[in-house]
Amino acid sequence: MELIQEHSDVTAYLAADDVVDHDHPLVDETADALWTATGDAYSYAKAAFEFVRDTIPHSADSGDDRVSWRASDVLATRNGICYAKSHALTALLRNRGIPAGLCYQLLGDDDGSNLVLHGLVALRLPGSEGWSRVDPRGNKPGVDAQFTLDHEQLAFPVRPELGEIDYPGLYAAAHPAPLKALRESVDRAQLWRNLPTAL
Repeated sequence: MELIQEHSDVTAYLAADDVVDHDHPLVDETADALWTATGDAYSYAKAAFEFVRDTIPHSADSGDDRVSWRASDVLATRNGICYAKSHALTALLRNRGIPAGLCYQLLGDDDGSNLVLHGLVALRLPGSEGWSRVDPRGNKPGVDAQFTLDHEQLAFPVRPELGEIDYPGLYAAAHPAPLKALRESVDRAQLWRNLPTAL
């Protein structure tokens, strides 16, 4: 999919902010451990993706009612929904100088109902010609997201016939709609009611 950068300057996709706090000590510590085990940008990016995908359960799968949204909090609590996990992966990538941004899909149930935003990450490795989307949501039966840069293997392929959408925007900071839902929800039940239905 052709992504449209929100900012033409790629350095915007390396910045730290209140959400993607890649300068936080816990992000540094996690990135250091992953880098030591890998040593090059591709291997590190794959390891960071698998770390977030596999060791931080999606709260819908784990039943965890806590709502985390800041990358360092996601790493500390080992908990989050797709947006939060995307913030964590983006922070880990940026911590090692790999440009990364946030992107979104609109997904629903098999009958096309309950459409809500889903969060993803796009990254650009040194020497690559473009951005590659990956989905750190977390695998389960029927969901098999992988770190594949030559073709996408996301958690959920979009079904346009059901009103689902692949949004082409590539954001340097978390989009206000999902971020508002995360920040204003005291628990997962409230977050489920607050999930945005469009960008």
